[in-house]
Amino acid sequence: MNPLLKLRLIGVAIAFALYAADQWVKRLVTGPLGIDSPGDVMYLLPFFDLRFTRNFGVSMGMFEANSLEARWMLVGATALIALVVTIWMFREKLFGDILGLSFILGGALGNIKDRYELGYVIDFADFHIGDFRPFLIFNIADAAITIGVLIILARAFFMRDKDDQEVDDLMEGKPADAAESK
Repeated sequence: MNPLLKLRLIGVAIAFALYAADQWVKRLVTGPLGIDSPGDVMYLLPFFDLRFTRNFGVSMGMFEANSLEARWMLVGATALIALVVTIWMFREKLFGDILGLSFILGGALGNIKDRYELGYVIDFADFHIGDFRPFLIFNIADAAITIGVLIILARAFFMRDKDDQEVDDLMEGKPADAAESK
């Protein structure tokens, strides 16, 4: 199998694993744990609770979908973004970039499914220090998207660019210093 195709398929597998983990935990929280209505909370640690919330908007509650039309526009827009991320992932050649994009894709799929089926995204993870909450209530999909974006940004700002020939040499198993000595 082509090494590049293998890396991309690993990226797809990671995206689907994150999607599955997000959906499984949401079902666990709203099912057996019974945290399924606004205001329901389970205190776990002095700094972390499970607290049910419905997010009708996108990141940090922005662009709230107040109507059926807005809901479907949001589903369509986020699905389009997921499609663009998928295409981008299949064009990348380095695993670090593929990894970041797979996290974004997996998280996006988890939240799209909620919004499609329920009209909102289930958020439940409440990290806090006393009354101070450095984050809004979130879910695994939100965390995956955030981590993916941070990976992409870190790679863009701190990793040196590799030209196509160097990447091709690395994919063919040539040592990195051999690719650099050309």
